[in-house]
Amino acid sequence: MTNDEPFVDLRKYDQSWFDRGRPSWYILLWWFVQAIAFPLTPHPFNHLRCALLRLFGASIGKGVLIRPTARFTYPWKVTIGDYSWIGDDVVLYSLDHIHIGEHCVISQKSYLCTGSHDIQDAAFGLKTASITIGNGAWIAADCFIGSGVKIGANAVIGVRSSVFSDIPSGQVCWGNPCIPRYPRKRE
Repeated sequence: MTNDEPFVDLRKYDQSWFDRGRPSWYILLWWFVQAIAFPLTPHPFNHLRCALLRLFGASIGKGVLIRPTARFTYPWKVTIGDYSWIGDDVVLYSLDHIHIGEHCVISQKSYLCTGSHDIQDAAFGLKTASITIGNGAWIAADCFIGSGVKIGANAVIGVRSSVFSDIPSGQVCWGNPCIPRYPRKRE
């Protein structure tokens, strides 16, 4: 059983077609800046982290809070709306675009993943799709948001949920896979 013939041949893997959006030297410079500057900036120096992200092409709104341990693969593929928060140890694996609306909270240890692989392809081909988080949404701690997912405005994704399909606006959702449970009420 463990010695069965593999369905994939990773020697055939090729992502030469994939456009990272910047030259290799620029990407390495970003990764170096992120590895040094982000973790060394104290929490109150949020404006410096936002400025670094903008310098490297991210679209960051006003009043955005980003914790020093947040990680951005390619910031030039990230848009964050006004007054949104990005928590500690959040990963924005931005092989494709990630759009986060206004007044959103992406809580600690959440992972937004725009990349995957074609399991039917013997070469294990790379697939990417954007992620969109609507205004006022809250992604609670330690959630996984898969590629191609759209989370509606004012939706809540409960702690440790895995989201593989679109979530409607104004719903409180949780689970693995994440599903809507009841409407979110405004007080």
